[in-house]
Parts: sequence; C-alpha cells; structure tokens
Amino acid sequence: MTAIIAIPAGLIFGSFATVVAHRMPRGESFAVGRSRCPGCGQTIAAYDNIPVVSWLLLRGRCRHCDARISARYPITELAMAVLFAATVVILGTGDAGELALGLVFCALLVVITLTDLERRVIPNAILAAGAVAALAIAAVSDPGSLGARAIAAVAAGGFLLLVALAYPRGMGMGDVKLAAVMGLYLGRSVAPALVIAFAAGAFVGLALMVRRGASARKQAVPFGPFMALGGLVALWYGDAIVDWYLGAFFNA
Repeated sequence: MTAIIAIPAGLIFGSFATVVAHRMPRGESFAVGRSRCPGCGQTIAAYDNIPVVSWLLLRGRCRHCDARISARYPITELAMAVLFAATVVILGTGDAGELALGLVFCALLVVITLTDLERRVIPNAILAAGAVAALAIAAVSDPGSLGARAIAAVAAGGFLLLVALAYPRGMGMGDVKLAAVMGLYLGRSVAPALVIAFAAGAFVGLALMVRRGASARKQAVPFGPFMALGGLVALWYGDAIVDWYLGAFFNA
C-alpha cells in the first residue's frame, strides 16, 4: 500500500524535478513563477500540468501554439514514480529516516541526471541543498551515523578529486562534489556506487569506441548519470554488496 502511495508522490516530485532541472542552470527561481510554454511563453494552466496525463491528452503539444513538448517530461515523471515505489519496496517502511533519505536521494539523482545530460553541469545549489537535506534527516533519525557519513563523504570526494586532477578532461569538479554528497546519503555504500559508476562509464566508452573508432575519445560524455546509476544500486543493495565483499575477501 505504501508503495502504491509512493507512485503519485513520485509523479508529482518528478514534475517538480523537471522544473528545477530546467530553471536552476539558467539562474531562474524554481520557487516562484508558473510554468510557461518555452515556445510561446504562455502560462500553463493547472489542468494542463497534471503529470503524464496532460502530456498524453495534449499529444505532446502546447494547447496554445501547438509547439512540441519534450517527451522527457512524462518520462522523468514516470521514472521518479518507479524509483519512489522501488525504494519503498526494497528499503521497507521500518526505518522512516532511512526511507526519507532514500526518497530524497532519488529525487536529487534525477535532477542531477537531467542537468548533466542537458547542460553538462551539476549546479552547486542543488548539491548544497542535497547535502543539507541529508545532514538534517540523519541528525534527526540517526545522529550516531553522522561521523561515518562525513568520513564517507570526504573519502569519496577526495578519491574523485584525485581522479579529476589526474584526468581533468574526463572528470569535472561537479562530479567530485556529487561524490561527496553521495557519501552523506550512502555512508560506506558509496564505495560500490563509485565502482558501478566507473564500470558503467567504461562500458559506454568502449561501446562508443567500437562504434565510432578513435574519434570517440574526443567525445565528452557526462559522468553524472553513471554516478546516479551507481548511487541507486548502492542505495538499494549497497550494504549487501559491502557485506558480501568483506565476507568473501576478508572473512569479516
């Protein structure tokens, strides 16, 4: 039942995520101002702004100017709904603090994926808000974990900083800061998150080289979405992965 409730919540937050991802990199406020059609500038009515439903009813076009509305809006809304429901099912509802951290983390990763794909940037304001949210939730629900989360943030951010210094063309400071924020949410599970992110990035890079040859080396590929993928897997299964690794190789 909780997972079912999470679906409409995910749709709503998915719609909000598209607004944040569109306005923040452009220096616009997402807290005030109604949504407008990017084509004609007309304010979008509330009945035309229902997640997924309105896009389908309007057949992906503006009611006023008939301009196309990108499919990324309903896709993002549906993706957030699926992530919210999956997080509730996998993490359960026994620990409200852990679940709250998971849901906020999902929303953060979706926004970052959108901004990095569209603008090749991970806004500092979004990362700062995400860090404050993680610390606030952890301070209320599990204050004893703050030390471990801080260590994980420093370790993850420091590791990616070294990578960025060694290979500045392939890693930006936004990725470094994102790794640190991920450490606040995931704690020790940030380790498998980064491993998965690098593995996924390497796989895509090799696939591009096979398809396009040596010219693919000059193609910039945002790393944020790969980190988001690793973060989701670690959110859901990170503790199990770490426990398996320690047990298999260190008998811990």
